[in-house]
Amino acid sequence: MKSRDTLVRLKQFQVDEKRRRIAQLQQMIAEFTRMTNELDREIAHEEQRANIDDPNHFAYPTYARAARSRRDNLNHSLSDLREKLSAAERQLEEAADELAKAKSQDARDHAAERLVDIVAERHAVDRGGALRRV
Repeated sequence: MKSRDTLVRLKQFQVDEKRRRIAQLQQMIAEFTRMTNELDREIAHEEQRANIDDPNHFAYPTYARAARSRRDNLNHSLSDLREKLSAAERQLEEAADELAKAKSQDARDHAAERLVDIVAERHAVDRGGALRRV
C-alpha cells in the first residue's frame, strides 16, 4: 500500500504545481494590465500636451506612437496569458479529480486492510477460545 501513498503524494504535488502556475499567470496578467493602464495614461497625457490625438497625423508625438505600439503588444500578450490561464485552470480541475480518485482508492485500501486485520484478530480470538474449551 506504500505505492498508493506515493501516488497520492504525487497527485497532491501535481495539484499544488498547477495552483502555483495559475497564481503565476494571474500575477502576470495583473502586472500587464497595470502596465497597459499606465501606458494609456501616458498616451493621453502626450496627446493632450501635443493637442493631437490622431495617430495618422504627421505631427503625432513619437513617444505616444511608441507607447501605443507597446500597449498593443501588451494587450496581445494579455490575450495569450488569459488563454494559458484558462488551459491551466482546466488542467488543475483534471489534476484535482485524479487526486480525489487516488485518495478515494487509498481510503478503500486502508479500510480493506483494517477489515482484514479485524477478521484475523477475531479468528485468532475464536480459535483461542475453542482451544480452551477442549
